[in-house]
Amino acid sequence: MKDAVLADSAERMRAVDVAIAGTDPAGEAVGFYNRGKALDAAVSWVAQFEKANATLTGEVRYFDRKGALEDEDSAVLTFCADESKGFSKDKATGEVAKTPVTRNSYVLYNTRLDKTSDGIWQTSQILSTRGAGQCQT
Repeated sequence: MKDAVLADSAERMRAVDVAIAGTDPAGEAVGFYNRGKALDAAVSWVAQFEKANATLTGEVRYFDRKGALEDEDSAVLTFCADESKGFSKDKATGEVAKTPVTRNSYVLYNTRLDKTSDGIWQTSQILSTRGAGQCQT
């Protein structure tokens, strides 16, 4: 079960990225892997990129994933993201907004996942903390 939690959490992050990139314009994958407050946060994040006419480029590395099952239908998962090589890119001009690497390039995510009746682990809550000490590499 823990492997399924990790896999569906990873798919959640991919779903948000593909929605931002425009390869899932309807956000179907975002809705599939998120619900509740996490869905609201994902939709808002994607909308910020759409409003800015921007997409993502580069690479974000996720690491130090730690999870625990609370019961057979809920789990908590924390993980870090290294965004030091990930940037936004203007869709019209192609200009990449390269930013210097700082503490804020590293993000700690605290998530809650709940299992659907179909066995999908949807992220229902997600909190992020930029500059978290435990994510500094």
